[in-house]
Parts: sequence; C-alpha cells; structure tokens
Amino acid sequence: MMLLHSNIIGQGQPFVILHGFLGTGDNWKTHGKNLAALGYQVHLVDQRNHGHSFHDDAFSYEVMAEDLKNYCEAKNLDDIILLGHSMGGKTAMLFATEYPELVSKLLIADISPRFYPVHHDTILNGLSALDFDEIKSRGAVDKALSDYVSDFGTRQFLLKNLYWVEKGKLGLRINVEVLQNEVAEVGEALPSYARFEKDTLFLRGDRSEYIGADDERIIKNHFSNVDVVTIANAGHWLHAENPKDFFESVVRFVK
Repeated sequence: MMLLHSNIIGQGQPFVILHGFLGTGDNWKTHGKNLAALGYQVHLVDQRNHGHSFHDDAFSYEVMAEDLKNYCEAKNLDDIILLGHSMGGKTAMLFATEYPELVSKLLIADISPRFYPVHHDTILNGLSALDFDEIKSRGAVDKALSDYVSDFGTRQFLLKNLYWVEKGKLGLRINVEVLQNEVAEVGEALPSYARFEKDTLFLRGDRSEYIGADDERIIKNHFSNVDVVTIANAGHWLHAENPKDFFESVVRFVK
C-alpha cells in the first residue's frame, strides 16, 4: 500500500488539510502553522499524482478518499477536523460521507457537491508542452506557460510544482499525463445518496463562481448541519486572497 506524503506540524487534535487540483500541501503552510499555534496537529497532505505523493494511473474521488482512509489508519488518526479546497474539498466531502466516524468537523473551501464541466484543459496543455530538455530556468517556464495562461498569479501557483530532478534539469512534481487523461474526474459530482450530519462549514469567495445561489440547496441536500459563509474580497483562492478573514472564519467554526 502506498501512503500519501504529508508535512505534520504541531500537537493536538488532528487537523487534516487537502489542497486543490495542481496544488500541494505546501500551499497551506502559513495557515497550517497558525492552526498548529492554536493547539492542533496539522497534516498538510499531498494527494496522489500531486506534490511529493506517489504517481498512479488511477485517479478519482473514490481512490483519493481511500488514500485518505489508509493515511488515517497508518497515522492512527480519528476524530479529525477535515478541510479541503476545490478538488480537495470534493475528496473531503466523499471521505466524510463514507467514513463519518473518523470526522468530527468538516470544512469545504469554494466548491459545491455538484458536477463541474472540464475547465483546466488549457493549463494542462501548457504544462504538457513544457520541454525540459530546452527549458532550463523558472523564468523560461513562466514565459512558456504565458502562451497558455495569461494570469500571472495562476502561473506563480503552477510554478510551485517545479523542482530540480538533477543538476541543470527541471521537472514537475505533478503527474501531468494522468491528470490530463483523467481531468474529467475532477468535476465529478458527489454521489446523490452521500450524507454527512455532523458540523459542516462551506466557505465561498464573493468573487468566485464555484458556489452560486442554487448551490446552497444542493449543499443542504448532502449536509444537514451546515453553514455557508462568504469571504469578502476573494475569488476561488479565498485562503490566499483574503487569508485573515478566511482564517478567522475557520477558527470561529472549529472552536
């Protein structure tokens, strides 16, 4: 059995954080340190085909929820607080509905249980077009990606996946080939029968289109004990765009 990679900070009740598509647990390091300072043992987890975790041809919310189950068993975790952003939010929803006995509270950042059409294909095309025999610096990667991804912030987020495979040779930690083949899985809906009845918080960015007015009804179909809170001055990356309000909302809920 292959185990997910994680960075564990602090001591106390386990607080597990799942990153979004093309992200890593490191994206959450600042929030992780702040939560650890409040007395939690924070687990910044890399999901399969992302970060330092293993690469595998299988990629779906079912296998990612099972990965987390295996991780919790290996680390002897129960009574966890579980937070997931975007794709990580979908994994967290499925995990909580399948293993409710392991989850004490659930937080979902800017994603709804519904189906989403594919919208990462341009980014994946840009990443798969990178030729690391030719490209030798972060600046050159940024320049090559700019033909596909115009937004500077999104490119900076993607560049966090770069690492030196060996001296003079860059590579990507994400498994671009599998993620490109299986990208439709990222938009899959939570199964219609899935239910979770413990404390749940959905956080949405006021400038994000991922959770709209209709989504609140869908959320309440699956999560009976839920609040939906809007974070001002924030889009889909609400935890990075308005970290202060995001963190305060998280702490209010878990305390």
